[in-house]
Amino acid sequence: MRIVSWNIRKAVGLDWRRSPARILSALDDLAPDVVLLQEADKRIAPRPAALPFRLIEAHERLEWLRVADTEVSLGWHGNAILLREGLQAECLSRLTLPGLEPRGAVIARVGDLLLAGCHLGLRRADRRRQVDVILREAERFGIERLVMGGDFNEWQMNPLLGTTYHALSDVTPGPTFHASRPMVALDHFVLGPDLRAKGSGVWGEAPANRASDHLPIWVDL
Repeated sequence: MRIVSWNIRKAVGLDWRRSPARILSALDDLAPDVVLLQEADKRIAPRPAALPFRLIEAHERLEWLRVADTEVSLGWHGNAILLREGLQAECLSRLTLPGLEPRGAVIARVGDLLLAGCHLGLRRADRRRQVDVILREAERFGIERLVMGGDFNEWQMNPLLGTTYHALSDVTPGPTFHASRPMVALDHFVLGPDLRAKGSGVWGEAPANRASDHLPIWVDL
């Protein structure tokens, strides 16, 4: 099972062109089973999807899981989930996270995995509270087979997980930001105790390396 996480910056690339097709082309190269997207919707209300539904519907391999609470958005606070066609999934929770900025997370059941997609805040104090809110909600459903992924805006995961969640493991594939010259690992996965990573990486090939200001990360379970 391959999980991909990617902050797509509303499909705006390094050339400042908005190209949803380029995002989907890059995802084709990664051949994911599940994709956790951040900044998947435009910022201004009513926050329409940055990846148009018609393009996803025309895609031969991926479909979207409905996690939004409107008909025009792909995600919740920009957090969206795409799935390999045929996977059984359901959205379990939409979370509004505490902090200075509007942030959110989504939790979904995909097969026997519990998926949590998130985009955390810019202040470490907020990020600690936000991770705690997400994991407390995930515990309601069982975190043994949890895959949490997203843009954590954090390069040191230990302070976020602390000692409370010592059974969880951090997977940090490598530097993802800025895509033009990746130096900082802001994007991560967190795995439950029943899961192990067979491999992981940062995908820096074209067109992904020009499609956003972040590079996508992947983990094989």
